[in-house]
Amino acid sequence: MKRFIGDDQSRAVALWLFATAVLVFAMVVVGGVTRLTGSGLSITEWKPIMGALPPMNAADWAEAFEKYRAIPQYREVNAGMSLAEFQGIFWWEWAHRLLGRLIGLVFAVPFFVFLLMRRLPRRLIVRCAVLLALGGLQGLIGWWMVSSGLSERIDVAPERLAVHLGLALLIFMGLIWTGLEAWNGAERSRHPVGWSRGAAILLGAVFLQCLLGGLVAGAKAGYVYTDWPLMNGAVLPPVEWGMGALAFLHDQGLVQFNHRIMAYVLLIGGTLYAVQAWRWRLAEGLGLAAFTVAAVLWLQAALGVVTLIHAVPLWLGALHQAGAALVLAVATINLWLVRRSQPRLFTSGPRSTGL
Repeated sequence: MKRFIGDDQSRAVALWLFATAVLVFAMVVVGGVTRLTGSGLSITEWKPIMGALPPMNAADWAEAFEKYRAIPQYREVNAGMSLAEFQGIFWWEWAHRLLGRLIGLVFAVPFFVFLLMRRLPRRLIVRCAVLLALGGLQGLIGWWMVSSGLSERIDVAPERLAVHLGLALLIFMGLIWTGLEAWNGAERSRHPVGWSRGAAILLGAVFLQCLLGGLVAGAKAGYVYTDWPLMNGAVLPPVEWGMGALAFLHDQGLVQFNHRIMAYVLLIGGTLYAVQAWRWRLAEGLGLAAFTVAAVLWLQAALGVVTLIHAVPLWLGALHQAGAALVLAVATINLWLVRRSQPRLFTSGPRSTGL
C-alpha cells in the first residue's frame, strides 16, 4: 500500500517555504520603497491577471497617466508632473504588484505539486493551505488600501496601510515557522511553559511595534519632530484630541510618540529577556538566540533614530523597514527554539554572579 502524506519532515518543503519567505521579505522592502517614493497610487486599477502587463505603447502610457491625473494626489501633490516622472513612480508600484503575483505562483504551484506527489507532511497541509488563503487575501487588502487614496485623500489611509503590512508580516512569520517545522519534524517533547510565554510576549510586542511603524509610515509621521530624544523640545507634542480615537491612527505627533515608547519598552524587555536567559542556563543555543534578539532590537532602534533625525531619506527608510522584518524573523525563530527545547534543561537555578 502506497504511503500517504504522512512523513514527519521534508527538507524540500522547508526549502520551498524558506525561499517564499525570502520573497515576502523582498516584498516588504519594495513596498516600503513604493511608499517612500509616493508611488503607491500610480496604478489606479486592480486587474489581478491583465495588470501583470505594463503599458506596452504610447497610447497605453497616455491612458494610465490620464487615470492618475484624475485622482486627488496628482492635483494636490504632483500637478504638472511629466509623463517621464509618472513612469518613474509607476514602475515601483508595478514591480511591487508583480512581485506579489510572483510570490503567489512560487507558493501555489509547489504546494499543489507536493500534494499530488504526496511529499507534504500531513500535519502541515492545513497550515500551508491557510498561508495560501492569506496570500490571496493580501491581494484584496492591498487594493482595499490603495482604493482609500483614489477619491478623497492624497495618500492611503494609515490604518489600512498598517493592516496591509501586518498581514504581510503574519505570512512572513508563518512561512518561517512552518519551514522550521518541515525541516525538523514534529515536536516530541513538552516545551517550558514559562519561557515559551515570555518568548511569545516578546514576539507579540515586536509585531505590535511593526504595526505602529506602519501607522507612522501611513501618517508620514517620520517627517515631523525629527529631533531626539525629545519631540520639538517636549516629551509629547501637541495632539489633535478633537479627532477622538482617530488621533491614535492619524495624528502625526501621537503616532510617532507611540512608536517611540514601544521601542523603549521593547529594548528594556528584550534586554531583560536576554539577561535572564543567560542567568538561568537555558538549553544550548537559546542563550545565543535571546542575545541575538536583544542585539537586533538595539540595532533597529539605533537605525530608527538615525532615520528619524535625517528626515527619512529613501535608503534609510527602506533599510529601517527591512530591519523591522529581520527583527520579527529573529523573534519568531527564538520562540520556535524555546518551544522545541527540552524542559529538563530549565530546572537549574540562576547562574551564580559570584557576589
